[in-house]
Amino acid sequence: MDKIKTVLNWSSGKDAALAYHVLQQGGIYHVDCLLTTINNEHDRIVMHGVREQLLDAQAQAMGVKSRKIYLPAAPDDSTYKNAMQQALTELKQEGISTTAFGDIFLEDLKQYREQQLATVGFDAVFPLWKQDTRKMIAVLEQTGIQAMVICVNERFLGKEFLGRTIDSSFLNDLPAGVDPCGENGEFHTYVYNAPYFSGQIAVKQGEVVYKNYTPAQNDADKWNTGFWFLDLLLAE
Repeated sequence: MDKIKTVLNWSSGKDAALAYHVLQQGGIYHVDCLLTTINNEHDRIVMHGVREQLLDAQAQAMGVKSRKIYLPAAPDDSTYKNAMQQALTELKQEGISTTAFGDIFLEDLKQYREQQLATVGFDAVFPLWKQDTRKMIAVLEQTGIQAMVICVNERFLGKEFLGRTIDSSFLNDLPAGVDPCGENGEFHTYVYNAPYFSGQIAVKQGEVVYKNYTPAQNDADKWNTGFWFLDLLLAE
């Protein structure tokens, strides 16, 4: 039986990397390409702030095509939906009608994704759904996926967490109330090594940058916060 051709929403971080591993092991889905949104003003992955070159290095190490959606720094909802719909329509023309996500337990986000995908005839797969996030970190270590913290929400973590590898030691140092996988947006990561990479991606740490985001009126309480970013560079 042929595997189902799938596009994986790829953030460059550990959840997407673990989702890819689970899909590989399951034997049902074949990831034909990685889909990533890029800030076209700074050539960086949206939210994570990772340079586009580092995304390209991951795709090359995995031997998987990378499909990019370029967006302005602060796109409105219609701009985002139109860009996503165009990308998915093109993928459907290539015979792909299933998309996978690394979401774990944000029910409203899952429902939003499923509703939007249904409008273009796509099925959604969530290989990590409802998994225990602490156990997932153990699986991450056992699998050999290595991820570095490259962004923290200052409401939850200090900038001293930047550059740390996600492992049991990292878990032990997390403050109470912070999800082990950062599922509530507490932190983001970049995967520089995995068992399905052709080799480890050599990176070096650059400058640390602080950014504050102006929230939409209805999200003021949730998003009136700042983020610390670690600028990663490809090592020469």
